[in-house]
Amino acid sequence: MGSENEHIGMLPLMAHGHLIPFLALAKQIHRSTGFKITIANTPLNIQYLQNTISSANPNSPEKFNINLVELPFCSSDHGLPPNTENTENLSLDLIINFFTSSQSPKTPLYNLLMDIKEKAGKPPICIITDTFFGWAVDVAKSAGSTNVTFATGGAYVTLAYTSMWLNLPQKKTNSDEFTLPGFPERCHFHITQLHKYLRMAGGSDDWSKFMQPNITQSFESYGMLCNTAEDIEPGALQWLRNYIKLPVWAIGPLLPQSYLKKSKNPEKIIEWLDLHDPASVLHISFGSQNTISSSQMMELDIGLEASAKSFLWVITPPVGFDLRAEFRSEWLPEGFEERIKEIKQGLLVRNWAPQLEILSHKSTGAFLSHCGWNSVLESLSQGLPTIGWPIAAEQTYNSKMLVEEMGVAVEMTRGVQSTIVGHEVKNVIEMVMDKAGKGQEMKEKAEKIGRQIRASMTEDGDDRGSSLKGLDEFIRSILLRRQDQSV
Repeated sequence: MGSENEHIGMLPLMAHGHLIPFLALAKQIHRSTGFKITIANTPLNIQYLQNTISSANPNSPEKFNINLVELPFCSSDHGLPPNTENTENLSLDLIINFFTSSQSPKTPLYNLLMDIKEKAGKPPICIITDTFFGWAVDVAKSAGSTNVTFATGGAYVTLAYTSMWLNLPQKKTNSDEFTLPGFPERCHFHITQLHKYLRMAGGSDDWSKFMQPNITQSFESYGMLCNTAEDIEPGALQWLRNYIKLPVWAIGPLLPQSYLKKSKNPEKIIEWLDLHDPASVLHISFGSQNTISSSQMMELDIGLEASAKSFLWVITPPVGFDLRAEFRSEWLPEGFEERIKEIKQGLLVRNWAPQLEILSHKSTGAFLSHCGWNSVLESLSQGLPTIGWPIAAEQTYNSKMLVEEMGVAVEMTRGVQSTIVGHEVKNVIEMVMDKAGKGQEMKEKAEKIGRQIRASMTEDGDDRGSSLKGLDEFIRSILLRRQDQSV
């Protein structure tokens, strides 16, 4: 379809949850078209991407076809700690400084595009940028290129997040519940589903001053790529298209290829999972940047033990402590770890584990998750029902979508301030893992979505899945635009 003479530039938001989908998109485009791909970002994020490429496929030729370019960045110029170039380990109070700093690559990006133009004799066919980089529309235009927005989340969450910031609907009602422009009347949102800074936003605060103009400008791009599939979010994709009035190409879910296959597992984890019956283990993880309070952790432990269900928990210190610090037994009920270990009911894994490999194991039957989009995609790809416990950012919208639109989840609680008691935990776990009733209904729906996800990325000659067709349509459209501009 394409030619190696064409070039696409990319600029992801400086956050691991955005960098990885951009890298996966770059690989997918290159495999489909042969286009040259350049991903630009700050030095430490480029190093992270380079390490990711090398460790995933040390002998892959793709690492030579995807160019990684460093853009100058000094965190101290933006009131950030030294060497802070992504959201990892950044306190919530500094996130707005970080977002503001993300506008600093304007001039370096323009210079990069002009350098590509000078060497190739023509500008990149397009520059694909994050939804938070509305300013890139003008940069691309000034360099003779075209801007395309990439939403690394799904259609439902992208619509919710953008409409929330543009309309601030919570300010227009005295009720804790409200409807949201772009969504059907039946979709009611609750004030507790809003991030702290969105809840307090009034239009003149720093968050509004960043979010509103950048989101508005992003709607002036040529179109939007969305990290979802037509088959799994047909309604939300149509709502999103109607709201932003742009073409939206569903080209996901963008998961590393190893995520959809078996790969080598750490022996301790796989051996423990092998001891259990099919679909009998609850996997628990709140992601790499989230955790719960110490009181919530205690009640979760009590409920887990009382349920008598097997579980594998990737456990981190509670709120108020360094997430990478050593875990203390005092955060657990007395003797808890020893008891669950003795009867092989539970396994506590400190800090990190290969999540997709755990979710894909035959013994895993459900997922207690913070509902970050990457975790949602991983869980759905394996056909697993979810117990939602959203904590931050857009996670409450993902949880709402899983419960209300897909019917594959129940939300146990939300946030780190909520009160939860052990017997409630026990009841929810037993219901979701029940092989009859609602638990079985959610399992069947999740398995259907898992099949749809795999089908969407199927590449079998001319019989390409819906997401690969979406990518083909995007490439055709952007090539036609280049032809029209040159006439």
